[in-house]
Order: sequence, then structure tokens, then C-alpha cells
Amino acid sequence: MGSSKVVQKYNEDDLPAYTPMPWSLKEIRAAIPAKFFVRDTRRGLLYLARDLLLATVAWLEPIGAELSRWAAWGVYWWFQGLIFTGIWVIGHECGHGAFSDHKWVNDIIGFITHSFLWTPNHASMERDEVYVPKTRSDLGIPEHHDGLDYEEILGDTPIYTLYMLIRQQVLAFPAYLLFNVSGQKTYPKWTNHFDPNSILFTKAQRNAVIMSNLGIAAMVWGVSYSSSIWGASEVTKFYGIPWLCVSHWFIMITYLHHTDPVMPHYRGKEWNFQRGAAATVDRPILGWQGRFLLHDVAHFHVIHHFFPKMPFYHGPEATQHLKAFIGDHYVTSDAPAFKALWENYNKCQFVEDEGDVLFYRDKKGQAIRRPADQYRVKSKSQ
Repeated sequence: MGSSKVVQKYNEDDLPAYTPMPWSLKEIRAAIPAKFFVRDTRRGLLYLARDLLLATVAWLEPIGAELSRWAAWGVYWWFQGLIFTGIWVIGHECGHGAFSDHKWVNDIIGFITHSFLWTPNHASMERDEVYVPKTRSDLGIPEHHDGLDYEEILGDTPIYTLYMLIRQQVLAFPAYLLFNVSGQKTYPKWTNHFDPNSILFTKAQRNAVIMSNLGIAAMVWGVSYSSSIWGASEVTKFYGIPWLCVSHWFIMITYLHHTDPVMPHYRGKEWNFQRGAAATVDRPILGWQGRFLLHDVAHFHVIHHFFPKMPFYHGPEATQHLKAFIGDHYVTSDAPAFKALWENYNKCQFVEDEGDVLFYRDKKGQAIRRPADQYRVKSKSQ
């Protein structure tokens, strides 16, 4: 048996009938209470304000996300810069032979870490000198007399001083490597750390310099190739900015180690290795971050000057023994790092041309220490 459907025949008379609205607009309006037709400007403005506020909140969401993203990048750059600097310190340890008893381990680890950070890997540079103080004559300052206006010669506006300080922090490291800026003034004009025949190196070091150059060239190629794949901006964010932070921290730390008005500088017969080694300052830069991430490079640098082959992890204890033995000749400062950087940049202007035990003078030509009488040289400038 099958089922059958009954097909209804279409008939418009069967459709629902529609009757048009019979009321006038006046009659419809009369049905609505009059209070609903009262306009309230204040209430309208409140609704507009609400909409504008909601629109602003909606705009702030992507702006906030963008700010959060850049804040996250800032945190990354800060810590990655410190971590990279710690890697640089490990390479530096290798250069001194302090990382391992095995020379081949020091050579390989030093080559890799230095090349990674575009830094020459030279195990020994007997003629490598940096932060050599400028003398009175270097700056063209005449001999001291009552009418001499040091401020006119050395006085700079704080803005210009800040500019020069930032320039130092950003450019000093590459400038030192490429042009020997702040290095020994008696070296030839084009002295640099990449020329195998440079006065900085002995003939025995020539091949090491060439290998170091090849390592840096390989890293330059790697960065260029990475930029072609992921884009220069990405490589800059992940690698370039942390590398600039390494340059900043390295320059800041070494500058504060070797530049302070309380620290002596030796020349001629008064210089010897141990006196030169003590002419540096231990500083607790960045607190726990400096200790953990920078391997105590700033906290315990004096002992490294005396015994560069001592591993950094023995620095804290060894420093206590050194301090107990040399007494007041051990120099430390707990001044905040950036405050010390600003003050020392202003206070350490030049040393005198005469004498073999010297102290920095400030923009007024004044020092805060002087040599003992038996080491003091009375000059026209004093």
C-alpha cells in the first residue's frame, strides 16, 4: 500500500486579508505620554560621552597590546644584553687562559664567543692599552695661574656633556677596535685590532689575528643572511639591540674600573705591574644581576688585574685575602653606577704633564688627592 498526498489548488481568496492602518499620526501621538517627547540635552551628551569613552577603550586595547609588546621587548633587550655581556666575559676569561687548564679549550670557546659578539679574539696583547688619561698639554690647557678660567676651557653645558657621554657608550667600543680611540697616543695613526701587522701584536700572534678576522667575517655573513630571510628589523630586535647593550655595558664597566678621581696613575720609574693592577675600582654594578649574569666582572675586578688567569668564580673569596694584604691600596666604591658614570665623566678631565704619580683633575683644574711628598713633583701648574 502506498500513501498519497493531496495537492491543494492555489486560491487567493484563501489568503489572510490585510486592512491598512486607519489612524492619523496625531491619533498615534496622542496615545503616547507627552513626557516621552521631552528632549534632555544633558542626557544626550552623557550617551555621547559613553560612546566616545567606549571607543577610546576599544582603541586603547590594541595600543595597550602594542605598549605591552614593546615593554616585553624592553625586558628582553635588558636581560639579553646582560646575558650576551656575560658570554663576552666568558670569552674574555678564555683570552686570559682562566677558563680552562687546556689551551685548546680556551682557544675554541674564546673564538666562538668573541666571534658571536663581533669582538676580536686575541689571547694576548702585550701592547693593548686603553683609557690612557689625557694630559694638560693634550687638551691645550696653559700652565696654571690665578687668572686661568678652567670653565672657559673645559666647561660644557649638561646637554652637551650628556651627548658626549651617550656617544661614548654607543660608539667607544667599535671606535677603539677600529681606530684605537682612547688607546695609547704614541701608536701609529691607523692602529687597529684587525690588522695582523698592527703594532698591537707580535709576529707570533699574526695567525691568531687572521683567524679572529675570519670568525667575525663569518658572523657578519650570518647576520646578513639571517636578515635576508627574516628581515633586518627582526634580526635587529633579536640580536642587534642586545649587541649594542653589550657595547654599552662593556664600555661602562671598563670605564668605571679605570676612571676615578681617587685612583692614581703611574708613569716612568714609579710604574710596576702590581701598582698598575691595583689602579682599578671594584664596583657592585647592577647588584644581583651583575653578580649572576655578568659573572662578577664589575664586583671583583681588582683581583683579575693582579691574577688574570684566576677563574672569576674564585674572585669573591680571593678578593678578601687581597684586601686584607694590600689594605687601603684596594679601592672599591658603592656609588650607583649611572651616577658614578656621570660624576666621573665630569671630574676626570686630565692629569698633569709632570710627575710619575698622578691624579685626575676636574673642570676647575682641581684634584681630590695628591701624591705623598716623596712622590710629588711641584710644577708650574700646582
